[in-house]
Amino acid sequence: MQEIINKIDWQKIELLPVIVQDVLSNEVLMMAYMDKKALELSLSTRVAHYFSRSKQRIWKKGESSGHIQEIHSFNIDCDNDTLLIKVTQHGVACHTGRPSCFFTELESGKIQSEVEVSSEALYGVIDTLYHTIQERKNADPSVSWTAKLLSKGDNTILKKVVEEAGEFSFACKDNDEAEIIYEAADLTYHVLVALAAKNISPDRVKQELARRFNMSGIAEKSSRDT
Repeated sequence: MQEIINKIDWQKIELLPVIVQDVLSNEVLMMAYMDKKALELSLSTRVAHYFSRSKQRIWKKGESSGHIQEIHSFNIDCDNDTLLIKVTQHGVACHTGRPSCFFTELESGKIQSEVEVSSEALYGVIDTLYHTIQERKNADPSVSWTAKLLSKGDNTILKKVVEEAGEFSFACKDNDEAEIIYEAADLTYHVLVALAAKNISPDRVKQELARRFNMSGIAEKSSRDT
């Protein structure tokens, strides 16, 4: 196994670009990255594992959705720094719910394939909302509140976070259940906008929360003070 992994020119690259192709149709489904561990897992399990730059961790393709990629072959390019894998895609490849990630024509912006599966059903509302916010970065600020917020920069975004946190606090103080839910949703949205502005996936927040399991709050705070 190690001999195979060492065929990659790791001195040239830290992350190995991987092109993913359907084994039957030869359609290019997506492009991702592997580090050494992700490649080892992919080779040993024959199921695609990648290194997510946004999540900053290894992830098994389909770990949330169940839409895994069964690998049939690994092909390295002539420079030993790019991989082509041929897979059977179970379900859809793209987080938008489309079969392939390559569905937008660059020059015209035309969408060339339809959504087959709801992304909310695949990944849940938080991750879907985060991806939607990321997509709004290139939208017209005159027609998208999210695009307008992102175009204004940190000060405007963070003022909204503080404002919504205050409104949430007042709703809790007033013991108004409907308002608590409404303001919590507003606060969550604006926190996700702030995370998207910094390209920090909410998955990394989940990782941090998971790290704190079985750790007392006092111990966790002390660890940050040292």
